[in-house]
Amino acid sequence: MTEPVRLAKRVVALAQCSRREAEQYIEGGWVRVDGEVVEEPQFMVDRQQVDVDPHAKLAPLEAATLVLHKPIGEDGNDVPDPPSAWVTPQTRCSDDPSGVRPLKRHLQRLTTPLQLPAQASGLLIYTQDWRVSRKLTEDIDRVEQEFVVEVRGELIPNGLALLNHGLSFNHYALPPIKVSWQSEQRLRFAFKRLQASQIVPMCEAVGLKVLAMKCLRVGRIPLAKLPPGQWRYLAPHERI
Repeated sequence: MTEPVRLAKRVVALAQCSRREAEQYIEGGWVRVDGEVVEEPQFMVDRQQVDVDPHAKLAPLEAATLVLHKPIGEDGNDVPDPPSAWVTPQTRCSDDPSGVRPLKRHLQRLTTPLQLPAQASGLLIYTQDWRVSRKLTEDIDRVEQEFVVEVRGELIPNGLALLNHGLSFNHYALPPIKVSWQSEQRLRFAFKRLQASQIVPMCEAVGLKVLAMKCLRVGRIPLAKLPPGQWRYLAPHERI
């Protein structure tokens, strides 16, 4: 009878590599135990078949960023662990063009630095990358967001001009933004230095009731044709 050993130790023997290199192979998703990928170097193995992918690469693991099409009516602010609810292997878009190899660790320790209001759907970003988090928090004033907003009601005189510039929120003047009609009941908002939660009171101030709102773009990242409830990776070449 053999005693169980750490998977990393078995990979050291198989690949004739250092322990750190063995851990990189395992964490990178290149090692299978009885045909199943195992990403934990401390996983204990005994008589199981262990294989190292012949195409395995010793590359540092990059923090992942994911783009989700948030379903309507879901509230990211109130869900304690959003990835478990929305971001799963089963909800990854089958047409994900990013080229990123999916790993279990990509779905762990995700944050949503730029959240959406409860009544909003559309583009929502999850990330493990501190640089992306900072971009969407500390540097958000330089990132343009685009929303389409369905409304009903009668716009007050000069209402569209006021939406573009002239309204106040909590006694503070709102910055100039770009608001235009897309149809009789649909407005397009494009703004920096504004919070999505301010769209509803802005519309109410000019006589309009918001029925629905959808985030179409954050910076240079579009929602595009990502289906509702599905997500994709942010590709290495994409920048917010």
